[in-house]
Amino acid sequence: MESTEAKNAVIDAALAHVAFDGWSEATLRAALSDAGVSAGLGRALFPRGAVDLALAYHWRGDAAMAERALTAPLGDMPYRARVATLIRYRLEAADKEAVRRGSTLFALPQHAGDGARAVWHTADTIWRALGDTSDDVNWYTKRATLSGVYAATVLYWLGDDSTGHQATWDFLDRRIEGVMRFEGVKARCAGNPLVKAAMLPLSWIRAPQSTDMPGRTW
Repeated sequence: MESTEAKNAVIDAALAHVAFDGWSEATLRAALSDAGVSAGLGRALFPRGAVDLALAYHWRGDAAMAERALTAPLGDMPYRARVATLIRYRLEAADKEAVRRGSTLFALPQHAGDGARAVWHTADTIWRALGDTSDDVNWYTKRATLSGVYAATVLYWLGDDSTGHQATWDFLDRRIEGVMRFEGVKARCAGNPLVKAAMLPLSWIRAPQSTDMPGRTW
């Protein structure tokens, strides 16, 4: 069994246990057994154990969203609708109980950095799917803003029992509307000489060029 195939088999098997045991070592052991993956290969695939299993599940959801975006008619949509659509695709690729248990795991102080990294990875994946080419400070502000929108939407979605999660999509539209108003203000301020002068010290900032640098996830 190849490593990618084995990893996916373990993730799939884990979903049957996460609702009961969370993203824990017990879930990892059970998933390895169910998938027929040896403990040695399991440790190679998930070096830090359960937290790496949870992250692998998250990365896979991001990849599924990006793949779906390739065939979506995004070019026919207003920009705010494109962003909302990709966030919706991302949530539709997720198991709610697995995400709920993941939120609990990443709320722990020792895993908070992993949780922030996961949300940033999703925001970065969405912007890349939308063809973002920024390489200055805007690279960071776009991802930081979208991370906030995504995180808030996930929390709302976890508690949403409306038909088809319509309340979540309405909440998402309101959050994006707020972001678009902010972007409009930012664009108007960009032409102000005083704002330009104030922003000059940030003009040297560039997006990370390597996956080894903070912020870059690919």
